[in-house]
Amino acid sequence: MGPLSGIKVVEFAGIGPGPFCAMVLADMGAEVVRLDRPDGAPMDRRDAVLRGRRSVTLDLKQPAAVEAALRLLDGADALIEGFRPGVMERLGLGPEVVLGRNPRLAYGRMTGWGQEGPLAQAAGHDMNYIALTGALHAMGRKGERPAPPLNLVGDYGGGGMLLAVGLLAAILSAKATGRGQVVDAAMTDGAALLMAPIYAMMGRGRWQAERESNMLDGAAPWYDTYTCADGGFVAVGPIEPQFFALMLEKLGIDAAEHKDRMQPAAWPALKARLAEVFASQPRDHWAALFDGSDACVAPVLSMAEAPAHPHNVARRTFVERDGVVQSAPAPRFSETPGEAGLPPPTRGEHTAEVLRGLGYDAAEIALISGGK
Repeated sequence: MGPLSGIKVVEFAGIGPGPFCAMVLADMGAEVVRLDRPDGAPMDRRDAVLRGRRSVTLDLKQPAAVEAALRLLDGADALIEGFRPGVMERLGLGPEVVLGRNPRLAYGRMTGWGQEGPLAQAAGHDMNYIALTGALHAMGRKGERPAPPLNLVGDYGGGGMLLAVGLLAAILSAKATGRGQVVDAAMTDGAALLMAPIYAMMGRGRWQAERESNMLDGAAPWYDTYTCADGGFVAVGPIEPQFFALMLEKLGIDAAEHKDRMQPAAWPALKARLAEVFASQPRDHWAALFDGSDACVAPVLSMAEAPAHPHNVARRTFVERDGVVQSAPAPRFSETPGEAGLPPPTRGEHTAEVLRGLGYDAAEIALISGGK
C-alpha cells in the first residue's frame, strides 16, 4: 500500500539500472510485471533487486507474443526498457506504436549513452559512462589512477534512480494533461547531473582538476579516512569549525595549534598528526569515543558489519528475507509506507496467472511464452 499503489509498470528484463529502477518503484507500491525471455538466464531468488514484481516469459520473436506485451502496456502507466536504441522499434514495441495505443504511458528508456549521439549504438558500462562526464577523473588519490566508485554513479545514481524520477514526473504530467511521453534516461546525462555541485565549485574557482587537491576529495585532513591500530578505518568529516574543534578536543589535540586549518598549506602537517593519533587505537575504540557526538567521526564498516550497527538496526535500514540480508525500501513515507513486496520471482513464475488475466487460454499461453 505504498504511495504508488495503483500504478502499473511493465519492465522489459535487462541488467543493472533498469531492474534497480523497477525495484524502487515496486518498493513504493507500484504493480510491476517483468517480461523475461524464455531462454534468458536463470533468476536467483536471492537477488533482492528483483523483489516486488511478477515475472512473465514472452517469446517476442512471435507476433502473438508482441501483441500480448502490447495488451499489458495498454493498461500500464509506465514502461521500462534498457535495450540499445532501435531494438524496441524492431520488435514492434517502439514509442510510436505503444503510445499510439496508450497515449498516457510514460515510456522509460534506460541506456548508457542516450537515444542519439555519436556513441548511442556503442557498448559500454558504468565505468565508461562516468569517464566521459568528468566524474571518474575526480575520484582517487593524487598520482594514482582514478578509483572505480563501484557502479553506483552511472548505473544506479545517474541511471536507475534518475529513470525512476523521470518516470514519476512523466506519470504526474500524464495525469494532468492526458499525454504520455518518452523518458530518455542516459547514464552519461545522469552522472553529469550528479556532478553539478562539483562543476559549480569549479566554476567558482574552488575546485582543482588534480585529484586529492580539494576539500571533498581527500586532500583536507578533516575530510578523509584514517587507518587505526587494528587495520580498521575511521571516516572523518568535521567540515564546520565547531565540529572540527570537538573532534580535536576528543582526540586530545590543542585546537589553538590548528587555527589555519582552512589553508591548504597547513593540511599535510595536520593530516600527519591525525594519522598518528588514529593509528594509536583500534577502530572500535574511536567508534565508542565519538558515538553520538557532533565530531563527525564514524567507523568504516564492512558490508557484513553494517546491518548490525545499532542505528541501522533501530531504523531497519536493512531487512532479512528468506535468509538474505538486503536494503530496506527508502525513503520512508508517513502515511503510505512502502515495503519489500513480493519475493524475487523465478523466470516466468507468473506467466499463466498474468496472461490468463488478459484472456489467453492454456494453449495460447504455451505458444507465446515459449512453453513456460
